[in-house]
Formats: sequence, structure tokens, C-alpha cells
Amino acid sequence: MAGDGTLARMTDVDAGRFTVGVFQDVAWAARGLAALRRAGLVPASLSVIALTSPDVHALIADVVGAEPASITLADVGTVWAIGPLVPVLQGSATELSTRGLAGTLWRVGFQPHDARIYEVLTARGGVLVAVHSEPRAADALAVLHAYGGGNAAIGAWTGRL
Repeated sequence: MAGDGTLARMTDVDAGRFTVGVFQDVAWAARGLAALRRAGLVPASLSVIALTSPDVHALIADVVGAEPASITLADVGTVWAIGPLVPVLQGSATELSTRGLAGTLWRVGFQPHDARIYEVLTARGGVLVAVHSEPRAADALAVLHAYGGGNAAIGAWTGRL
């Protein structure tokens, strides 16, 4: 849901401007998120999605400084989620229960097989981190790779490396 309680629609999403990677656990994600912040990426550009746990909640509160949403995703389970990627995941209960994470990441330009990898890694306890910053996509990708963000990629990027 958007901040006012209405459902976000595909047209409300700035598609094709996310760089995504999955960290193996909260400790690796904390290091990666800190590096993204040191690289000048603002907290408002960061999304974090991970299975609910006190450690994930603390990570989000520390790095992003806001309360995450609790969302149940098909083939993943209940996750803490925050950031500009969340409106992509929001939809009707039917969409979330049938499409899940893999079925909605296409909205930001990821191929179905890549989206499925992100879904499986997140379901296995990985911490998905997405950066919403087209002008800094190459920088975000380099940081994600350098700090252990597995399968890091840019969705439907229109820039150059």
C-alpha cells in the first residue's frame, strides 16, 4: 500500500531503475548497506526485504531509520520490507499470494529467471537489498558486488557502464 493506504499500481512505480542483490545474512547485509551509505546513496533510495526476525527489524531501523511493513509473499513467507521497491510488491492479496516476489520483480525490469533467483535466495534467509538510483546504478552494482551482494544486477538499466 502507498502511504495513504491506497494500493500502488504499476503506473505508480518508476520501473527500470533498481539495482538488486541478495546478501547471505543480516551481518553481510549490514556491511553492504553501510558501504552503500558511505558511497553517498541516501536511505530513501534503499529497499530491504527479508524474512521476519528481530535482527532484520533492527537492521532496517538502524540503516533506514523507519518501521518496515510486514508482507506475506508467495513462496517466501512473511517478510519485513521497506523502501521504494515495496510499492512494486504491493497489490491485492491475490497478487501477493499468487505472484510473490518473483512474479512482481518484472515490474522493475528483471527477467523471470533472475526474479526467481532473488525469490529463492530471500526465502532461504537472504537479505534482498535494492537501490533506486538510475544515475548511480553502476556505483550501487559495484558496492553490492564488493560487499557480497549475490546475483547483483541492474533491472532494465538504460545507462552505460
